Amino acid sequence: MVERTVPNRTPCVYHTVHCLLGFTCYILKTTVIYKTCEEKDLKMLLLGIESTAHTFGIGIVNSSGKILANIKDSYTTEQAGLIPNKVAEHHQHVAEKVLQQAFQEGNVGWGDISFIAYSAGPGLDPSLLVGYRKAKEWSEKYKKPLVGVNHCAAHLSIGKLWNKAKEPCYLYVSGVNTQIIVEEGGKYRILGETLDIGLGNMLDKFARDLGLGFPGGPQIEELARKGNYVELPYVVKGMDVSFSGILTKVQQLRKKGLPQEDLCFSLQEVCFAMCTEVAERALAHTGKKELLLVGGVGANKRFGEMLGIMCTERGAAFYNVPLTLATDNGAMIAWEGYLRRKESGDINVRPHWRVDEV
Repeated sequence: MVERTVPNRTPCVYHTVHCLLGFTCYILKTTVIYKTCEEKDLKMLLLGIESTAHTFGIGIVNSSGKILANIKDSYTTEQAGLIPNKVAEHHQHVAEKVLQQAFQEGNVGWGDISFIAYSAGPGLDPSLLVGYRKAKEWSEKYKKPLVGVNHCAAHLSIGKLWNKAKEPCYLYVSGVNTQIIVEEGGKYRILGETLDIGLGNMLDKFARDLGLGFPGGPQIEELARKGNYVELPYVVKGMDVSFSGILTKVQQLRKKGLPQEDLCFSLQEVCFAMCTEVAERALAHTGKKELLLVGGVGANKRFGEMLGIMCTERGAAFYNVPLTLATDNGAMIAWEGYLRRKESGDINVRPHWRVDEV
């Protein structure tokens, strides 16, 4: 029988210490690399340009969602409504001023900016083109990559960021848009929307009839506080709503001499109730426990109050955003640009780009 020599497996102290030191160095190196990348990411600043309608805005945010600056200048009139060519002239006139104010508020300059995000649509062609051309001009001059984003999606993402919402139903109510939206599989799905005009535009049209100027929503809200209810059409069709017939009715009642305070109050109560109904139906259908109100009309306090009551009654959380983020602004474009920076680029303008096409 041949005896086999078994090698000595006793670990060498030197070898053990060497391995431990190597592993420790690897951990420290990895930690330093991770921390460096993390710090670099946190230092990434995005400049967002908003110019879809009557507002030209520039916002600056970092990659953690902190808003460093959010400056805007909006076109207004005392008698007429939104005149596209006049709006474009306004945007062109104020662009450089708004940019410098944003840099001053954020205490940054072009050397700190990583990307330029801009509203590619939807919106008015002349307004969109001013923002896009400014984005192109600054991109080429300062060597910054462009990120074209969807204006509607920017409203949704800034609202979700601000409220730290998880999986909300979105009620998006602005000038042109009135939509109930959910996100599924990384895509937005519209469950219901206006069949004709947006709620914001309807309010602005009636405000012009009353001689309140543009935008008219805040003035209607103020008058409504002094009014009493008069009966108006209530038009909900499944998950969709319609406002054009309601506008016609209040215009007829105004000509008959009904107090404008009563008409403003009734207009708000009926239209907000319609939106609240479809929002509640969306929560019931999807089983979601969060409702997030975004868009310019969402700044109306009575609207938020009605939705809040509904959510409380069904055990859901209700979220909205402050006025500076409810209305059109550059900060939301910057944040959406950060989210889309790896999948978007220079995509020109898309005036009819729906959120469910993102």
